[in-house]
Amino acid sequence: MTVLSAALPDFPWDLLEPAKAVAAAHPDGLVDLSVGTPVDPVPAAVRSALAAASDAPGYPLTAGTPALRAAIAGWLSRSCAISGTPGVLPTIGSKELVAWLPTLLGVGKGDVVVIPQVCYPTYEVGVKLAGAEVVRSDSLTALGPDPRVKLVWINSPSNPTGKVLPAAHLRKVVDWARERNAVVVSDECYLSLGWDESPVSVLSDEVCGGDYTGVIAVHSLSKRSNLAGYRAGFVAGDPAVIKELLAVRKHAGMIVPAPVQAAMIAALDDEDHVVEQRKRYAARRESLRAALTAAGFSIEFSTAGLYLWSTRGEDCWKTVDWLAERGILAAPGAFYGPSAAQHVRIALTATDERVAAAVARLTA
Repeated sequence: MTVLSAALPDFPWDLLEPAKAVAAAHPDGLVDLSVGTPVDPVPAAVRSALAAASDAPGYPLTAGTPALRAAIAGWLSRSCAISGTPGVLPTIGSKELVAWLPTLLGVGKGDVVVIPQVCYPTYEVGVKLAGAEVVRSDSLTALGPDPRVKLVWINSPSNPTGKVLPAAHLRKVVDWARERNAVVVSDECYLSLGWDESPVSVLSDEVCGGDYTGVIAVHSLSKRSNLAGYRAGFVAGDPAVIKELLAVRKHAGMIVPAPVQAAMIAALDDEDHVVEQRKRYAARRESLRAALTAAGFSIEFSTAGLYLWSTRGEDCWKTVDWLAERGILAAPGAFYGPSAAQHVRIALTATDERVAAAVARLTA
């Protein structure tokens, strides 16, 4: 038997355990700012919808119920400024889709998948699972005319940097990929969390003009609605690509549970809870940014999303250790690519009390 895990990198957060142990020994306890897992309550309307749909003895639809597909389409129209009719498909969160997308689309040995220079580690994992080759690049010019490119990942707002790609850049990527019959996949899980800039969806009319050929976008309700525990996401875009994904996922049993589908409808149809959650994150962002700056950090990009991309101009692991001594755990930039070796990612996903504790320690 081939051991597939041998081809994969070490699971990043396992490498953080020694620093976590140091941070946890702080007299006032650990402040974990290393992961983007929500800590605030699930909206009441979403919980009610989940409970109301809990009597679900039959198999759910892989394609999603008609009501869920309509809710996704409505949200895309309102929030992503689209006028066309993209295909839509619910997913079991976004991470499983990211990890399996190259395989589901038939990408394999001899093919190339382009990922950002600094990015979410699962992009690379997905390529390795498919047996394809990874190329890290933010420059289309640097890629050249390589006919092996089958998939191009973009991520705006970026995890971990919080960088936002303008519509003009997105159009160039789409045009470049279409000329080569490659698929553009835009990870837009942080789209609703613009701070200093307003992120644009790759599906927006400003980018695609209603033509979604070769373009799909990945979305998640984990961050906007605190539903990480529900595993609720979706993909939308080129109807032909979505049809292919559905055909394979039906065989593989990749199905969002029926109660979660009902909860997704409630979350997508309500923006009030999103506004409330944004206010929480905005307050935490402001206080952490000020404290980090006062402690000698520089904050780069971070104009959107759930993180502060921070540096002290030193090796990221040295910064992780410095923070751990103060009871604060951060994610080293090395998790996200070789060119991020002097940064750490500081998450806004901690309670107000824990954020206040971090601020006090940073400014002591």
